[in-house]
Order: sequence, then structure tokens, then C-alpha cells
Amino acid sequence: MISRNTIMKSVCNVLLSGVGILSVPYALASGGWLTLVLLFVVAAATFYTGLLMRRCMDVSSKIKTYPDIGEYAFGKKGRMIASTFMYLELYVVATGFLILEGDNLSNLFPNMSCTLAGVKVYGQQGFVMLVAVIILPSMWLTDLRKISYISATGVLASVLIVLSVFWVGAEDTGFRAKGRFFNLHGIPSGVSLYTFCFCAHPVFPTLYTSMKDKRQFSKVLLVCFALCTISYATMAVMGYLMFGEHIKSQVTLNLPIDKISSKIAIYTTLVTPIAKYALMATPIVNAIESSSGFNYNNKTMSLVIRTMFLITSVIVALAIPFFGYLMSLVGAFLSATASIIIPCLCYLKIMGTYRRWGYELVIIIGIILMGISVVIIGTYTSLIQIASEFHLSF
Repeated sequence: MISRNTIMKSVCNVLLSGVGILSVPYALASGGWLTLVLLFVVAAATFYTGLLMRRCMDVSSKIKTYPDIGEYAFGKKGRMIASTFMYLELYVVATGFLILEGDNLSNLFPNMSCTLAGVKVYGQQGFVMLVAVIILPSMWLTDLRKISYISATGVLASVLIVLSVFWVGAEDTGFRAKGRFFNLHGIPSGVSLYTFCFCAHPVFPTLYTSMKDKRQFSKVLLVCFALCTISYATMAVMGYLMFGEHIKSQVTLNLPIDKISSKIAIYTTLVTPIAKYALMATPIVNAIESSSGFNYNNKTMSLVIRTMFLITSVIVALAIPFFGYLMSLVGAFLSATASIIIPCLCYLKIMGTYRRWGYELVIIIGIILMGISVVIIGTYTSLIQIASEFHLSF
């Protein structure tokens, strides 16, 4: 068992160290100042669904993972659906790491080129492949404990990025942009990105079962969600005030690269995804290895599976190099389903709450309807945006 403090750090790491903090200024710019309220609405809704998951787990000691909750509620189909959304989310977020690295490195070194397998490549695509080569050795490791220590610096990295962006604003760009108060067409993208910021629900059951004193889980969750929301809101407001409507999908792409503060923010942004990629990929790789029937001692086949995972991720990153739109799609389709809809439906089924009309049922139905709206409207909007980018590219 690990200590309460360790669990609190782990939960905060999961929530705060994600790439979502780079995109919240873009999310705010998409919908305007009024949509800042929606950030707090999404935070409250996802916090509540986290509590619902905890109540589901208290029903049976057999429930230890996110797919277990789905199976306890809806049988094998429930497990399959929960697992599918969990693994898809991890896969696309890992792919987003590669896009993020490519974007920031090409911004730092716009004229850089590299040679891979005898082929000279340039710009963002070249850096995506170069980063993949750097990540590959970590994918071959079966013991990721050393990498996990690097990844555990996620909270510090997030704080450092926020402070560095503030430093740039205070000394260079200023906080003078007014921005728009409200933009109806941008709300779907903004809310989808907000939802992506709070997509850690699949790991909550694992953390909960690891806690020595499980009664503290709700308090830990509250503290971490509060810290996350404050961090996201601060970054969103700062970034929008600094760059206004010119904000890019990652705020680091707007920073003047000749400033020390900008370099600190950008290099901190670059290190974390490289350290976390293998950790994000491991649950999927382990599931593939266990379902394929290969013996765990078959290291050759394990290396092949892990290498192929990275290669497919690179292909997707090269095919859809639109970080903001891709993360918006993740938030709308995957995060809203895995972090909002599925926890609510499982809770209603396991606890039988749907049979009793009351305030709790009304709240849960409201959250489900909100989640369905994000899935439908946000997914449609994201796909249209991605299709538009493809059209412009060709």
C-alpha cells in the first residue's frame, strides 16, 4: 500500500500534467470570455462523476479498474465499451504528444532538417519522426518505474509553464488584448477542450484501490480538481489577455522564442510528453499482449508489438497534424463519454437510482444530457474542422 500523500500527488499528476493546460487559452478564445463559466461547469460535472465512480467501487471489492465498473453494471458488453473508450483515449492522447513535440520543435528550429533512413525530411513532420526515434528505447522497457519518476514531475512542470507564460506577459507582450465576450460558433470547440482537461477518470479506480485510507479519496479528489481548475482558468485568462484572437492551439507557439522565459516554458513542455509517452502506451500494449495469447516471456514479439504501436501513432500524427482540433475531438467524443456519460450510466444501473425519482436522479440526468450534447455537437464540429484543414492542405 502507498501513503495518502503519494496518492494525492499521483492524482494531481494525472490531472495537472496533461497537455490540456497548453490549450485552454485557445479554448477560451474559441468561445469568448463568457465560456470561462463553462470551464467551471465541466470541472464540477467531472468532479461529481468521479465521486459516482467511487460509490460504484464501494459496492463490491471485485471492482478494481475502470473496465470492472462497466462489467459490474452491464456485463461483458459494458467492460468492452469502457475498455474501448479508455484505450482509444490513451492512444490518441499519446499521438497528440507527438504532434505537440513536432509543432514546438518546428517553431523553435524553423529551418531544421533531418535524415531518417536515408530520406531527408523537414519541418513538423521531420520532428515528429525524430521524437519517435528518441521515444522508441523507452517503449522497449518493461520496467517503467524510472520513467514514472520523471513523469511524476508533471505538477512542477505545469506550475513552471504557468509562471513562465506570466513572465513573458509581464516583461514582453503585456496583458492588453480584449478578446470577444461571446462567440456562439466557437463554443463546441471550447467546451470539448475543457472536457479534455478533466479526462483522468479511467485511472481513478486504480488510484482508489491503492489508497490506504479510502475515506480520504473524496477530499483528495476535491483538492486536485480545485487546483486543476484554478491552474486552467489562470492559464486561459493569461493567454487570452496576452494574444487575444491570435492565440494558437498551444500557447507555447505564441511565445517569442528569443526570451529566456519562453524557452523555459517551451523546453518544459517538450520534456514531459517524451517522458510520459511510454507510460500512456503501456496499458494498451499490455492489453494487446495479453489478448494476443503470446507468452509474456516472448520478448521478441513484445518488442514488435511496442514498436508497431509507436509506428502507427507516428502515422496518425503525420496524417492529422492538427493538435487543437484533434484534442477537441478527443474531448468531445472520448473524454465526454469516458468521464461523464459512462460513470453516470454505470452508477444509475449499479445503484438502481433510475428507479427512484429525486434530486440526485435529476442532477445525473442533467449531466448525462450535457455529456451527450458535447459528444454530438463537439464531435461534429471537430470533424468538420479537421476536414476543412485537409481541404486547405490539398
